[in-house]
Amino acid sequence: MAHSTRATLWTTAAATSLIVALTAPAFAQDAAADDVAGQTEMQTDQQSGTNETTPQKTTSADSDAGETTSDETAPMSGTMDRADADMARVLEALKALDPKPIPELAAEEARQQPTPADAVARVIEEDGLDVPEPAVTRQDITYPAAEGDQPARVYTPTDAGEGPYPLVVYVHGGGWAIADIDTYDASAASLADKLGAVVISLEYRHAPESPFPAAHDDVLAGYTWAVENGDQLNADVDRLALVGESVGGNMVVATAIAARDQQLTQPDHVVSVYPVAQTSLETESYVENAEAVPLNRAMMEWFFDQTVTDESQLDDARISLVDADLAGLPPITIINASIDPLLSDGMMLADAIEAAGGEVEQRTFDGVTHEFFGMAAVVEDAAAAQDYAVERVNADLGK
Repeated sequence: MAHSTRATLWTTAAATSLIVALTAPAFAQDAAADDVAGQTEMQTDQQSGTNETTPQKTTSADSDAGETTSDETAPMSGTMDRADADMARVLEALKALDPKPIPELAAEEARQQPTPADAVARVIEEDGLDVPEPAVTRQDITYPAAEGDQPARVYTPTDAGEGPYPLVVYVHGGGWAIADIDTYDASAASLADKLGAVVISLEYRHAPESPFPAAHDDVLAGYTWAVENGDQLNADVDRLALVGESVGGNMVVATAIAARDQQLTQPDHVVSVYPVAQTSLETESYVENAEAVPLNRAMMEWFFDQTVTDESQLDDARISLVDADLAGLPPITIINASIDPLLSDGMMLADAIEAAGGEVEQRTFDGVTHEFFGMAAVVEDAAAAQDYAVERVNADLGK
């Protein structure tokens, strides 16, 4: 399905160049990249409406996250020039794994491609790193999803006493079409360890075999089941959080909205990491990061094409969160990467939550890309982002 004015900025020739950019040349340094070295990270507290700078780094995108005009040409993103050294090391390892360009593949073949998690494992092996395992146990279970059982993995901390522990429902990314709980194992395990919480990582049906809203329905069903069965998970559902990455970051916010509307148990906190929050491919960060790795604009168009069966579904508030009723939600933390087409999405979502009177804090980590959050073993900012998420969640769990 082609997205007309919503998604298509480029001619056929330009689209071809984006697809080619997903292969090895996309990892090459680009002289046209913006020089963002030495900048400071900007933390935007959307609740207070003020910007605070810390003596670390800043985002290279403007805080208003405004859209560009359709006749602008997307600049080269210069991912390797803009990435911190540890992030660039992971990208080099990913390049060495020789992934095929996702937009040229059918979904089943796309699911077989090397992932950023595989690249992290390669860095650990090649550099001989001694990375301690999170202090957790893992148990694979199933839960009754919207239409049949789905897998889930329960992570229980081993250094946090006997429990019951706080409960975190975690939702992985993958554009609604690829990836699974194995791909995102590192994020869920690390959160369970650092939070001293039971984390249940939910699998869900994938598009295009099960198009929208199948994944959203499964995640809501999994959340409801986890809350109702906290006792058998050794979890205290009175201390409850939702955490998700990418499309998982989208679905945890959508789940909190559904819980409010259906008068279900509300989470105490929601962490949304580089979420999909709207469907225009013309935002500032989509243009700036049109050819970024590991996620770029052509891939996001492919993900949307896989997920919806009709373009009108892109306006559904479960996908376009910025158009949802965002009032009355629990506190929300939004984490973004500077080298990511979805940076503007996170900023726009934070603005929309603030406009609805909600409590939200958004922070952008510079020098890192989409998927960095689970790379704490080898990327310094990933560990910092996880610690930030843990701090924000614990503040609302009474710990």
